[in-house]
Amino acid sequence: MEFQREREIGHCIGSHCSLSLGHGDPSAFPCFRTTPIAEDAIADAIRSANFNGYSSNVGILTSRRAVAENLPYKLSPDDIYLTSGCGQAIEEAWAGFTLIEMRHFNLLPEKEWEVDLNAVESLTDDNTVAMAIINLRNPCGNVYTEQHLKKVAEMARKLGILVISDEVYAHLAFGSKPFVPMGIFGSIAPVITLGSISKRWIVPGCRLGWLVTNDPNGILKEHGVIDSIAGYLNISSDPATFI
Repeated sequence: MEFQREREIGHCIGSHCSLSLGHGDPSAFPCFRTTPIAEDAIADAIRSANFNGYSSNVGILTSRRAVAENLPYKLSPDDIYLTSGCGQAIEEAWAGFTLIEMRHFNLLPEKEWEVDLNAVESLTDDNTVAMAIINLRNPCGNVYTEQHLKKVAEMARKLGILVISDEVYAHLAFGSKPFVPMGIFGSIAPVITLGSISKRWIVPGCRLGWLVTNDPNGILKEHGVIDSIAGYLNISSDPATFI
């Protein structure tokens, strides 16, 4: 078991050690544990017997309201869709199963891993639907500035596509550069934000994430994207109600 644990967190040969920076589950280390406040809240939810039934397909209203109220900008609970972890919200593998084409654009290391927007424009055609970004970015560790995110939104508007922003690490920004949510630019181009409790609360096994639509102009609704989200959640597993 010790050998297996060493393989998971790093590797040593003689006096030289390497530390893996690709470990995505902080709960594997004893120095990281969620707060007793969260543990007590889950226990209270179980004992209350109020959360033993089926959830609605978009998630319990009180939970959707809690997510909306804790976002750094104003949204309605109707803009929140709860998922079984951020993994369900992302569904990266789905594109491969359904033969949806994915095109990969470069980041610019000399500009703190900013999106190469010229590359995005050159890769886009009439069949392109969205571009996906990760902010804060794993594993590069960069935090996109407000100015760069606005440029991303403006490029999306120019190309007639939406932006999918994975912000699961949103509360883990350290240093002088603050985290800026992509959703504040939803009036420029539609933004779908992905998040979860996994990293902030150190409970990836609890499997609770969300998909948030930032679309004050109603573009996603007009083009049937909102109906597609609801339809997908109708045929997929819901997160555990007591979480």
